[in-house]
Amino acid sequence: MTQVLPVILCGGSGTRLWPISRSGFPKQFLVLSGDGSQKSLFQQAIERANSVANSSIQLGPTLIVTNEEHRFLALDQLRELKDVQATLILEPSGRNTAPALTLAALEAREHGEDPILLVTPADQTVINGTAFTQALQKAVRIASEGAIVILGITPNTPQTGYGYIKAKSDILNKDRDGLMVERFVEKPDEQTAKQYLAEGGYFWNGGMFVLKTSVWLASLKEFRPDILAGAKKAWKTKEQDASADAIFVRPDKDAFNDIPSESIDYAVIEKCPSMERKDAFPIKMVELDAGWSDLGAWDAVWQVGMQDQDGNVISGDILLSNTKNSLVYANSRLVSVVGVENLIIVETADVVLVADKANSQDVKNIVGQLTVQQREEKNLHRKVVRPWGWYDSVDEGEQFKVKRICVKPGASLSLQMHHHRAEHWIVVKGIAEIINGDKTLILTANQSTYIPQGQTHRLANPGKYPLEIIEVQSGSYLGEDDIVRFEDTYGRK
Repeated sequence: MTQVLPVILCGGSGTRLWPISRSGFPKQFLVLSGDGSQKSLFQQAIERANSVANSSIQLGPTLIVTNEEHRFLALDQLRELKDVQATLILEPSGRNTAPALTLAALEAREHGEDPILLVTPADQTVINGTAFTQALQKAVRIASEGAIVILGITPNTPQTGYGYIKAKSDILNKDRDGLMVERFVEKPDEQTAKQYLAEGGYFWNGGMFVLKTSVWLASLKEFRPDILAGAKKAWKTKEQDASADAIFVRPDKDAFNDIPSESIDYAVIEKCPSMERKDAFPIKMVELDAGWSDLGAWDAVWQVGMQDQDGNVISGDILLSNTKNSLVYANSRLVSVVGVENLIIVETADVVLVADKANSQDVKNIVGQLTVQQREEKNLHRKVVRPWGWYDSVDEGEQFKVKRICVKPGASLSLQMHHHRAEHWIVVKGIAEIINGDKTLILTANQSTYIPQGQTHRLANPGKYPLEIIEVQSGSYLGEDDIVRFEDTYGRK
């Protein structure tokens, strides 16, 4: 029985899919595949990886490497999946994929003698799940014999946004043993990409790997001992705590931040084919022809979406007239489009994006301007998800702000106070348990309370249904950083 641990690499901010994807709610947590599924890309990645189990493959817990900021997004979406055991390894900062996989490998050693790691990013989509599962099962069998196995995506267009794998042709043995990798090539220009397709034997590198834990650690020791040593140091003093649905593991912050930032490809994979001793770390490729996309930009979302007779992909409250080959996404209001072609139109509560579909990769330039101007639209939506629920900033002006707040059943905000603002709370529905100074109140719909500036307070939902309130803030400063936490269920003191 071969033991396999799925490893989901859940980092990245997906800036090319702004304004839906933002650093506080990146694309892997969004529903974007366009196939009618209501699961996020992250959830789909977990289910695809777990589909590899069969009579000869035993699954261990899913290892999810994400960052501290997104831990509750990941946990909430994990709760929606049935029968998935997971460990969340929380990176204190982004150090690219090689350190992330190394942390997962160190965790994997604690779940078996030498389990096989099935490594996949969290932000991709696949149309043919059966073909994907079959490719993974073949890769697991080959990896069990000691090879590093990479999935090579069958190209159908001359893409310039992907690295390519040049595989040696071996028609007789490829179904049994996979293909030997001859070399890796960087992202080509368009003419070179067309040449690759015409020549054949080239595949897209989708960043998916299957290999034994021991093989990854040994290859890292050979090529990047500094990354291995740094990860081991950070892992040695890790902290661990369990929630109802998963385990959080935190490597040492200072030690982890000292690890060089490097990708799996650059650290190890691309070095293997060029070694003088070709048998030291054999690398093989399994072809994947399953309708794969990394949804790297809005034009890719259009390509995998359900197109109407005019080639349009729509989501939300949309009215079209004489519009062709466009993607229109409405999040909060009616969007009407007349007499256009080949456009990307994305509406959210606080941002509207209009782009030529051919230039959708350049959305990152707008994100760059937002970064320079330090605008909050880069990081957060108007509606912000929190571990206890969410809030939506529906209106604001000089010295006032209005929020709609929803608290999950059984959840509570931190015990806190504000130096510069007072707050009025009006219960819309549900039951609110409120600490207001030295008083504890129970309020229901249409009841309210006032929190003076500087007063210690807490909002909790003791009921079985979501609690919704309207909060009106007033004061000289209304920033989210005007908060002093005294107690917090989520470790944010």
